[in-house]
Amino acid sequence: MQNGADLFDIRNQTRIKPFLVGLFEAAIRAADPDICVPPHLPAPPKGRTIVIGAGKASAKMARALEQHWEGSLSGVVVTRYGHGVPTQHIEIIEAAHPVPDQAGWLATQRIKDAVAGLSSDDLVICLISGGGSALLVDPISPLDLDGMQAINRDLLKSGASIDEMNCVRRHVSNVKGGRLAAMCFPAKVVTLAISDVPGDRLLDIASGPTVADPTSCRDALAVLDRYGISVPAKTRTMLENGESESIKPDDPRMANCQAVLIATPQMALEAAADMVRQAGIDAHILGDAIEGEASEAGCVMAGIARQVARRGQPFKPPCVLLSGGETTVTILGNGRGGRNVEFLLGLAVALDGMANVYGVAGDTDGVDGMEEIAGAYFGPDTISRAAGLGIKAIESLENNDGHSFFEALNDQIVTGPTLTNVNDYRAIFITGKHTNTPVGGDIK
Repeated sequence: MQNGADLFDIRNQTRIKPFLVGLFEAAIRAADPDICVPPHLPAPPKGRTIVIGAGKASAKMARALEQHWEGSLSGVVVTRYGHGVPTQHIEIIEAAHPVPDQAGWLATQRIKDAVAGLSSDDLVICLISGGGSALLVDPISPLDLDGMQAINRDLLKSGASIDEMNCVRRHVSNVKGGRLAAMCFPAKVVTLAISDVPGDRLLDIASGPTVADPTSCRDALAVLDRYGISVPAKTRTMLENGESESIKPDDPRMANCQAVLIATPQMALEAAADMVRQAGIDAHILGDAIEGEASEAGCVMAGIARQVARRGQPFKPPCVLLSGGETTVTILGNGRGGRNVEFLLGLAVALDGMANVYGVAGDTDGVDGMEEIAGAYFGPDTISRAAGLGIKAIESLENNDGHSFFEALNDQIVTGPTLTNVNDYRAIFITGKHTNTPVGGDIK
């Protein structure tokens, strides 16, 4: 790692972009299941050990568990297509995300079968991470898979927050909202969770399949009505009558269940901050649970960066501003995009070529939106370089076309599946006091 002085001496040699990408990689490493699973494994039981799970990190979590477990075990976990890893005793099934498919439904039935008929001497270890809401799919009748897919698509397009979306999902599923834990009764259930949600709320990680749910069918209906999302008439009646209520905290079947957060967005941000400080630069974590419209969040962050660069407030440059959370995108266009590139476009448009401000935003699972593109890089010359290619940033933003925009500039960040997921990551580097000419030149 370069120290701060060396970094600034070599800005003309295109060091800022790799520095920022390196911070992103450090954040991802902090949530690697190989690091965060072993310290939290429970003691082996008298009876059987069954491993179940769902999420983009669940396969690698399962392999890490196998490598450090003393005794026999078996089980089934479901992960996103392309996120599987070889295991010896735990079956890995791949399925679709973010819209569920038949493979996810079949995997969920296998998981239900694995926890049937357990005794109080048995132990269930549930490996949960982001993406599990789509991968665990078992709609409550009369809702079917087609209906569940439609609800997921509408929720994803609506601009609803993750807690709102998961409130609905918990009340139309046979396995979410504590129901999977209830199926394990009377066995002990230990959930190891990698958080991908603002506030690290366990009931929102994969819609809380093994966590009691204080929300209600009425709350789910309120979300549907708020965003104008229609559901089949019989499903709406089911919600209105409270027939699909989730498992509540006072349910006796939850008495022998515990859940542990083994990796969080804050841990990832702290790892990046440590790396910044090792380079002799100040790092400031603005928050690990920032929500709202992605482009509007970008505009707000642009205002903070502008104040730092022009006024030295609330922090003096050079410094790196770090943040995490999960923004939303209300889709109005037909472009290719995701939350993080939408954020960067909003940032770029608001800064309008301002010197000395650089940034990276990406999803720590390696997938921003529907494509396996983690995120992108932004610099002072982003707007002008795009204009030179005949691309207007504001038009790309209005069309939700962030991936195409940054692809044209060769500024996409592609990590491949990271096999973990601690939500979105953002870093803004203000290198010096604002002048009319970028200090050290723009990074290409």
